[in-house]
Amino acid sequence: MAKIAEKYITERVKIDKLIPGGQAIGTMVDGKKAMLWNALPGEIVTEFQITKNKSHYLEGIAAKIEQDSERRIQPQDDCYLATSPWQIMDYDYELGQKREILLEIFRQHSLEVPEVPLVQTNGHDLFYRNKMEYSLYYSHEDEQIHLAFRNRGTHHKIPVLQSSLERQEIWDQAERIIARLNAEKADARRYQSLLLRCDKGGKVSGGLLENHQPHPRFAPLEDYLLGHKYSYSPNGFFQINLPVYEMALLEIQKHIHTDKVLDLYAGVGTIGLSVARDRELTLVECDKSAYREMENNCQGVPGAAPVWAKSEEALSYIQPDQTVILDPPRAGCHAELLNKLLEVCPPVVIYLSCNPATQARDVKILSEQYRIASIIPFNFFPRTPHLENLIVLTTK
Repeated sequence: MAKIAEKYITERVKIDKLIPGGQAIGTMVDGKKAMLWNALPGEIVTEFQITKNKSHYLEGIAAKIEQDSERRIQPQDDCYLATSPWQIMDYDYELGQKREILLEIFRQHSLEVPEVPLVQTNGHDLFYRNKMEYSLYYSHEDEQIHLAFRNRGTHHKIPVLQSSLERQEIWDQAERIIARLNAEKADARRYQSLLLRCDKGGKVSGGLLENHQPHPRFAPLEDYLLGHKYSYSPNGFFQINLPVYEMALLEIQKHIHTDKVLDLYAGVGTIGLSVARDRELTLVECDKSAYREMENNCQGVPGAAPVWAKSEEALSYIQPDQTVILDPPRAGCHAELLNKLLEVCPPVVIYLSCNPATQARDVKILSEQYRIASIIPFNFFPRTPHLENLIVLTTK
């Protein structure tokens, strides 16, 4: 009989596997599924905290484990559950689990895939993020403001004394800003968060975001990808792990064989301008700020044509003699866009995704006319459950 007190459950639950969301899953005595953080396959959890309780499943955090998995390691940070919950396993095991989860997602969609290689990585699993957003926490004990993160599954803030996920330059700048706020006796409630970003060289830009105020425009940063320079705003979208991103760009470049290339969901233009600047290149982006930066990045590239539009509203740009690049947000591609690709049938569609679940859904639709020529996962986000996946589709 499960004992429930203060949102904790005492019951032996054997963990079966890790699931796409990142939690470990097991079955309780009453048949309800338990999806738990801080647990690994093969472990038996004897007590866990509930963060969400539904009729057929619950979510929570393992608090006591009967016997640790041999793949379990000591987390680097006290705040690991808030930032990088897969710090509990060795890195080779993480890479293998991500590959297995990817294969399971595509099996669930009844998609035949060619041989999937190991998850590609540059071997650096810590201090890789070039962007971080911190909460601020005021401690009544020492009457000081501290950097903080929100605890997983709750809205509670936890003060942070160390974090090994972001570049050291970002952490050092964050501590300097917090020291200044404490020296000025500032009110932490005034601020929404602290946003900081750095370039490859370690230059940091960003700052405090105030509640109920427009976000300030921070000094832009510059970085080189495959030898090409890009400017971008710390506030906007830019990949957070540039060395691994360059690995993906090199793979994409191998599949550009047409004179015309269409880059949809282009952001500031880093994919198209890195792999196809010598082609007739059309780049489509709907976010106004990202589009302005893309316009700037297109200067001096004679064949590049930036377009400000939603990708699903730029269907006339899809042509039968071009390569199409897709890099949509987590929600995946719009149905109208997928239907247009099926109608026009460009010979090659290159699909980079930060959400393999929606990618598999979209590829299932496109499989009416396309086959998967290659599939390569990349570990853009070590020590987290997130995975970037690259698929190259060719017409049947």
